[in-house]
Amino acid sequence: MWPKLPQRTYLQDWFRSRCFRMGVWAPPRRFLELAGQSLLQNEALAVAALEELPVELFPPLFTAAFAGRHTHAVKAMVQAWPFACLPLGALMKDHEPHLETFQAALDGLDLLLAEEVRPRRWKLQVLDLRRNAHQDFWTLWCGIKASVCSLLEPEPAQPMQKARRVEAQAGLKPARAPVEVLVDLCLKEDTLDETLSYLLKKAKQRRSLLHLRCQKLRIFTVPVQSIRGILKLVQLDSIQDLEVNCTWKLATLGRFLPHLGRMGNLRRLLLSRVRLLPHTAPAREAHCVRQLTAQFLNLPHLQELSLDSISFLEGRLHQVLRCLKTPLETLCISNCLISESDLTYLSQCPSVSLLKDLGLSGVNLTSLSLEPLQVLIERTSATLQDLDLDECGIVDSQFSALLPSLSRCSQLTTFRFCGNPISMSVLESLLQHTVGLSKLSLVLYPAPLESYEDVRGTLHPGLLAQLHARLRQLVRTSGRASTVWFSSNTCPHCGDEIFYGIWPILCPCYMPA
Repeated sequence: MWPKLPQRTYLQDWFRSRCFRMGVWAPPRRFLELAGQSLLQNEALAVAALEELPVELFPPLFTAAFAGRHTHAVKAMVQAWPFACLPLGALMKDHEPHLETFQAALDGLDLLLAEEVRPRRWKLQVLDLRRNAHQDFWTLWCGIKASVCSLLEPEPAQPMQKARRVEAQAGLKPARAPVEVLVDLCLKEDTLDETLSYLLKKAKQRRSLLHLRCQKLRIFTVPVQSIRGILKLVQLDSIQDLEVNCTWKLATLGRFLPHLGRMGNLRRLLLSRVRLLPHTAPAREAHCVRQLTAQFLNLPHLQELSLDSISFLEGRLHQVLRCLKTPLETLCISNCLISESDLTYLSQCPSVSLLKDLGLSGVNLTSLSLEPLQVLIERTSATLQDLDLDECGIVDSQFSALLPSLSRCSQLTTFRFCGNPISMSVLESLLQHTVGLSKLSLVLYPAPLESYEDVRGTLHPGLLAQLHARLRQLVRTSGRASTVWFSSNTCPHCGDEIFYGIWPILCPCYMPA
């Protein structure tokens, strides 16, 4: 049994004598857990002891309080937290929070912000609710692992330091610095979950002293009016990664765009499933497109752009790309219609000359000249690492014209071109052209035309096995055994993908009865 601890002085002496004698012995994690659980048996004593509690014991005691739903202790420990950052999200990942416990943590922060004079030991600047941040903090003892503690001591921003010097020189009372709450948001439903609702409520109440910062934002099927209400509470310049996966009309997107234009530090943007209504007036359509592309002028750090199922893109790709202010590293255009003029502009656009990833999956290129694509591949041959031409309808003659350009892509690691009607002879030619690409490690190719039983697209597993074995033998004899080649095709019956590597991965339609 652990000894009863009647007062703070005894508590401090007991912990220091047992755990930190001469500052050389680190107590095992289990010991700290048991000590915390023992102390929390008297929650009032635990709260009273915080002023004298060694800094090293805050993390294990907070873990025990949070996991055990000791709401009073959680609230008090947030107010007395002795580090610059409280990585609550990493703790929530291991201990799914009870709503009342999470509310207690926010209430503690709220009480802290309300105080005119903050506690002597208080250092809290950041409440981090991201679940994949600071993973090691709760498992390593901060008293010994100084590197972990250093992660939680962010340097004050220079503008803030300058502002405080000016205030001191003018004899003004320094303004209370706001606390930042870091959170990744995924908005999926019309009704928000209770923890997010409570966080937004606190952010609204303490707007000037509690700043929501969101690095990653995902939006799925949420009314745009609800989204706009939430974004009013977020520091929009903190968003670096944005996905909009909503079936929106172009006019609906227009109501969201003013917020996009204020995300000045955005690095990655995925925009999906924006459609035009039938009979939309051309002038109205053109206005909405200009409204969208104009926002790119406000995104000077954009590096990755993905456009999926965008119905208005055909004939307008130049409007989108010419507004980009910096070269892209990733450009993915999928399941969209584009014209030959779009492809030509793409090959000439200054913003794509340094691409690492290029994706045109689901873009029908059957009737287009691929000379512009050939030019684009050549322009990016020194940087291109990932090329995705899945489901583009590319035929033998078009693909053969691309091979010389592909052979120059010295950095290429992954090449995907499933769902294209390619013959075995072209696949063999591809192998010959890529022998010199030392970094190419994965090729996903379609089942060759010779592996089908009939014109309806019925795959013959035996023929595919023979052709694939032949190709693998060619890969070995070429000295490229490290490159993995997988054939893939869509089952005409169920639509599932069929893969064939060293052995087949077939859908149930091809399994014996």
